[in-house]
Amino acid sequence: MPKYNFIEELRWRNMLHDIMPGTEDLLNKQMVIGYIGFDPTADSLGVGNLVQVMMLLHFQRAGHKPLALVGGATGMVGDPSGKSQERNLLDEETLNYNLACQKAQIEKFLDFNCGDNSAEIVNNYDWFKGLSFLEFIRDVGKHISVNYMLAKDSVKNRLENGMSFTEFSYQLVQGYDFYWLNQHKNVHLQMGGSDQWGNIVTGTELIRRKSQGEAYALTTPLIKKADGTKFGKTESGNIWLDAKRTSPYKFYQFWLNAADEDVKNYIRIFTLFSKEEIEFLEAEHAKEPHLRLLQKTLAKDITSRVHSDKEYEKAVIASEILFNKAASEVFKDIDEQTLLDVFDGVPQCPISKTELETGINVVELLADKTGIFSSRGQARELIKAGGVSINKEKMTDAEMSISAIQLINGRYIIAQKGKKNYYLLIAE
Repeated sequence: MPKYNFIEELRWRNMLHDIMPGTEDLLNKQMVIGYIGFDPTADSLGVGNLVQVMMLLHFQRAGHKPLALVGGATGMVGDPSGKSQERNLLDEETLNYNLACQKAQIEKFLDFNCGDNSAEIVNNYDWFKGLSFLEFIRDVGKHISVNYMLAKDSVKNRLENGMSFTEFSYQLVQGYDFYWLNQHKNVHLQMGGSDQWGNIVTGTELIRRKSQGEAYALTTPLIKKADGTKFGKTESGNIWLDAKRTSPYKFYQFWLNAADEDVKNYIRIFTLFSKEEIEFLEAEHAKEPHLRLLQKTLAKDITSRVHSDKEYEKAVIASEILFNKAASEVFKDIDEQTLLDVFDGVPQCPISKTELETGINVVELLADKTGIFSSRGQARELIKAGGVSINKEKMTDAEMSISAIQLINGRYIIAQKGKKNYYLLIAE
């Protein structure tokens, strides 16, 4: 029997958009096997995919059995839902690599060794690879009318600009996934984002028509920020779960910088905190919003789970570099990518590594070598006033020398003019 009401859990977490009649009753009566499909167009899931990963996690915690479907076959076709143009199709080698990477990320969240409701990962290429085109159109295509397919928003929104038969057939392919899993894995529920509703109900219809079976569907809302912009996107692009694509520092910063209007939604969706815990945190946050308690709690929880406690701690330390007077100690341990992320966007100045071997006078370095100051006199004056730092250490004497021993990661020096003006000196 289920441990608690999964649908009620989704409702208070603002994670329920559409639900097929009868779904809640089924979920409250018995353990249900349900699945969500993941698109393997990249070698990493993004934070947008985390909504669906969390859906499977809540599903499992409620006592049901989650399946994550990685689309080895559907990735070769391309889903038109929410797309304005047809995407490039991937070769098999790239697709398999992407699938392996995504599978490793999903395994961080779900429990694959907990008895009857242990999670599983399935790949739809396993059942499509032996299915011929003639078999497919005979055994699947005849059950779904063209009129039914044309009525779907994912199709209607694309017809004006043209749509290939490959993309048009996608909903049949996804529908067959649901049918195959229903017949071979006893799956009775498919979940996904609200843009997938049309594809999901095609599967329930195929099951009804082809085997007279019952199947159910529910979807989550597509998350948007309070300002209307797309969740999971920044000026520099997507926020990924893979540390090679988005560093733990940038990942942490994404959540830390969430607006107050957004973070109340995010903390419900992306953490496992209870309703009571979240309401307490909200009340504490409201007392002193400037302390950003909700943002810090969310950023800690999700960064630790996606990366690790150690990477979270490193991200916190890196975040404090710009404000911490003792940050010079941090530079001993900081990795190059995090350093570049922290100082992303600051002016960069090339300097000679050879000259640093013998040492360069700080005034000469900041005025003549880098142009940070327009004159030596200006540099001396601010050093005297205590307004110049190298690697967060205040320069107290205009005669001080800067040498190669001060290079961070053997290549970088951080110069600071005044309180807010930073420069990244790169030794070449």
